[in-house]
Amino acid sequence: MDAAKVDKWWRNVGRTLFAPRCLVCAERGAGGRDLCAACTAALPWNRSACLRCAIPLPVPGTCGQCLQTPPALTETHAVFVYGFPLDRLVPRFKFHNDLAAGRLLSEWMVDASRDLPRPQALLPIPLHPQRLRQRGYDQALELAKPLARALQVPLLANALVRTRATAPQSELDAAARQRNLRRAFAIGGEATLPDHVVLIDDVMTTGATLQAAAKTLLRAGVARVDAWVCARVP
Repeated sequence: MDAAKVDKWWRNVGRTLFAPRCLVCAERGAGGRDLCAACTAALPWNRSACLRCAIPLPVPGTCGQCLQTPPALTETHAVFVYGFPLDRLVPRFKFHNDLAAGRLLSEWMVDASRDLPRPQALLPIPLHPQRLRQRGYDQALELAKPLARALQVPLLANALVRTRATAPQSELDAAARQRNLRRAFAIGGEATLPDHVVLIDDVMTTGATLQAAAKTLLRAGVARVDAWVCARVP
């Protein structure tokens, strides 16, 4: 066997042995990513949504709730509606230290954000230090890092801080979520904030966390606050 054929054989072996595997079902990955063709086809893209809160809508625009009570966020963009396979990937990343799942989520966010209004800085929604010690990493920060690199936008990782160890939002109803987040955020140290910033988080449910953070930033003099999230709970 000549050298060219040997080289081709080794390349084929390498592609077989080291091909990406689906993080959901372990089938062969598609498109060079850790998700198979079937799970990729099932992705619930959020292509028709409210511009202000990203809730899915039949036709893109502004939902009735946001028209009646305009939120602190100027725009909110969610790549997906929260459902399969996001409901498998997000918990693995958020609670089980699966940074491969986080890398996949961040890749989708990068792709979806390239044509959005470009901010002057990205700010991840921070964890309280107590929860950060328990978890060992901040999932919003891990999503924000590749976004900042790809878009060449400054990442202000410490500009927003969590001042209270609030109860997990997932355990509360909508009204309790609002109360839980009162005075939960503050501006970190002597951070200099630009006029237009984007908050980064993994999942938006009622939006209470993002709203509380946005209000803190607006009170500090920021002119426009947007939010980019991986998934929106309908």
